[in-house]
Amino acid sequence: MKCNEFEIILRYFQRNQKKDFNEIKGIGDDSALIKIPKHNILAISTDTLVENTHFFKNISPKDLAYKTVAVNLSDLAAMGADPKWTTLSITMPNSDIIWLEKFSNSFFNILNKYNVRLIGGDTNRGPLSITLSIYGLLEENTALLRSNANTGDLIYVTGNLGESAAGLFLIKNKFFIKNLNIQNYLIKKHLNPTPRVFEGIALRKIASAAIDISDGLLSDLGHILSSSQCGANINLNKIPISKILIDNFTHQNYLDWALNIGEDYELCFTIAKKNIEKLNLIKKNFSVNFTCIGRITPIEQGFNLFYNKKKIFFKKKGFDHFN
Repeated sequence: MKCNEFEIILRYFQRNQKKDFNEIKGIGDDSALIKIPKHNILAISTDTLVENTHFFKNISPKDLAYKTVAVNLSDLAAMGADPKWTTLSITMPNSDIIWLEKFSNSFFNILNKYNVRLIGGDTNRGPLSITLSIYGLLEENTALLRSNANTGDLIYVTGNLGESAAGLFLIKNKFFIKNLNIQNYLIKKHLNPTPRVFEGIALRKIASAAIDISDGLLSDLGHILSSSQCGANINLNKIPISKILIDNFTHQNYLDWALNIGEDYELCFTIAKKNIEKLNLIKKNFSVNFTCIGRITPIEQGFNLFYNKKKIFFKKKGFDHFN
């Protein structure tokens, strides 16, 4: 059974969600209308996911819907914004109702978890691709910008790095693990990353700069350094690597994945030493670890990596759509 564009919207995307009093008009008109509360600013992020570029053709609609929302939430998390609304534009080769049912159920499950309302979008026919725009609120002058890192700040990351990359290589059959539970865990880390929304909100008044790790730690931290006109010293011995990676892969593999592959969607942030006590109080509220991996230095000192107290030379990689 197939359905037309308006039936798709009505059946799968026009659902009752928790009321938001700042929403004047949502789905059902030519534009959504949103009221911005006094002394707040709007944070906006847009991501497009394209088949065979961002996800494999055989990905389940459930995992695709989850990741579509999660990667956008991660961008808001890096700004310290409180997510509120989203629009969805989806292009599909056909109106497969079984696929749509699974996609929309997963889509709304994650939206509802983070209290995000779908307020509009578009449906089209063509090769599978999805564009999501997500909107969040934060108080004026509290956004975590890439350009606010200062010499002397400490550099932290949330969670562990490299597990998503391990999951990707397992999906691509580049590696093999006998333990099926570990294999499934790592694949899930790639398909279902956890956006650090609540951590970002908690950090916005004490951190100086932040970015989410989507393209690899070295590449993404490099954006902070470039925007802030700073250098950095990174201690590779401090990079948080899970015991699962250490026990199942080589040191070279998991360190490269942690530094260069990305899609962990953890936060990398900088914080002044005077705020470390406040950070330690915040950490108690979260089950995820916060790890100090280095410090910000003057720009003339460059971007340096140290391993066992020795400086090493590296070529910064990271994901690039056109390379």
